[in-house]
Amino acid sequence: MAQNATLISDRSKAAHAADEPLPFRQAPHNLEAEQALLGAILVNNEAMDRVSSFLEAQHFFDPLHQQIFETVAKLIHAGKQATPITLKTFFENAEPISPTMTVPQYLGTLAANATSIINALEYGRTVYDLATRRALIIIGEDMVNCAFDSAVDQPPKAQIEEAETRLYDLAEQNKYGQGFLGFNTALTNAIDMANAAYQRSGHLSGLSTGLSDLDAKLGGLQSSDLIILAGRPSMGKTALATNIAYNIARNLRTEQQSDGTEKAVDGAIVGFFSLEMSSEQLATRILSEQTEISSEKIRRGMIDEAEFRKLVEVSREMSEIPLYIDQTGGISITQLAARARKLKRQKGLGLLVVDYLQLLTGHKRQSDGRVQEVSEITTGLKALAKELSVPIIALSQLSRQVEQRDDKRPQLADLRESGSIEQDADVVMFVFREEYYVERKKPSEAHGEEFLKWQQEMGLVHGRAEVIIGKQRHGPTGTVPLSFEGQFTRFSSLVRDHEMPDYLG
Repeated sequence: MAQNATLISDRSKAAHAADEPLPFRQAPHNLEAEQALLGAILVNNEAMDRVSSFLEAQHFFDPLHQQIFETVAKLIHAGKQATPITLKTFFENAEPISPTMTVPQYLGTLAANATSIINALEYGRTVYDLATRRALIIIGEDMVNCAFDSAVDQPPKAQIEEAETRLYDLAEQNKYGQGFLGFNTALTNAIDMANAAYQRSGHLSGLSTGLSDLDAKLGGLQSSDLIILAGRPSMGKTALATNIAYNIARNLRTEQQSDGTEKAVDGAIVGFFSLEMSSEQLATRILSEQTEISSEKIRRGMIDEAEFRKLVEVSREMSEIPLYIDQTGGISITQLAARARKLKRQKGLGLLVVDYLQLLTGHKRQSDGRVQEVSEITTGLKALAKELSVPIIALSQLSRQVEQRDDKRPQLADLRESGSIEQDADVVMFVFREEYYVERKKPSEAHGEEFLKWQQEMGLVHGRAEVIIGKQRHGPTGTVPLSFEGQFTRFSSLVRDHEMPDYLG
């Protein structure tokens, strides 16, 4: 027994050789942890249950340990016992470890020197963390070599994106997983959510959009939900998303917890990815909404002194709003996820808005079509919503087939690349303004019966909008009527029993 223990110790020391000067640095590893884990599994196969959710054979540094772990895993998953005896047949012809020890003998030594399985999880995490560090070293070395030897026609941006992708993939693997939750824990979480809804203004389980009729239908924006907001051009998708984002950011209210951290009890910190519009254009829209000065007048400087003072006053108030805008165009889903994680880590995050989905890119491969790429994007957004535990509003374009119908109200089938979008989304909403279509039917002559008929039709739809909820996992579908003021790009709840003014053309 003492001789075997000496041999296993010698194997570790030979691999480390820490006291001898080496011409290179060894990759980080811990053979003792690998041996202790394998020994614990061989003694009690239940130890595998503690590490199988995150540990794979490739995470072991020693090639023999990789083979042993892979064989043990196959046996256990097949419902068989994994012991030095049952493993013996798989390694009888393996190359001996030393002149005095074969692999079957080494397996017996691992089991004989095994400690309690209580520490199996910690050993597994040690092995995993060291494997992650080795992967980081490889990525870093590849970055250096690529930067030194890159071709003239390969831009640095492409190298950065490749490195970000590899780091993101590595980060995605670095999740031990939560595993099963006891039903008691789930019940406690449900009661906490109900209590938060009771304390929150409007008694909503999710974030209030600031539009009472929409909140009543949705119950607010729910954590971890992917919400698709779709519509044809000029329907007001961005305006509605901007209104909601600003309302939520403006209503942020926090309470200090017992551990000294701040917790949002109403409203939220908002991140807004504006892939199409600049941050200045987005800010102009919000300024117009809050000051009731048309965005066109603000852009052209067609304002008087009183309006300018109002702009300055409102902008000072708005400067304190926790709304963060990323105006980078053409970013990938990988970059978006990395920036969202960074924002949550540095500032906090309660809502994410993406304007709009079709401007994101995935990991393009020549064999993939746009449908597969959009599927990757929507799947990535849904995974990000769950990871960050925040609702994500992603704007989406609709196909032109809407224009071919007499009733131009959109449907789920009108979504571009609709299969993946409809499948991954928890909520799908459409913005529809009939006024847009009626306005384009205006007769060329401003008189006569045809013009009067058009005026009457226009009067019924002027200043009105609809949000059509085509899908909702947690509640009903249906239509929510809203008011829309085009000059201020502002949506608001529709005033009941209010006679709309006649449209004068």
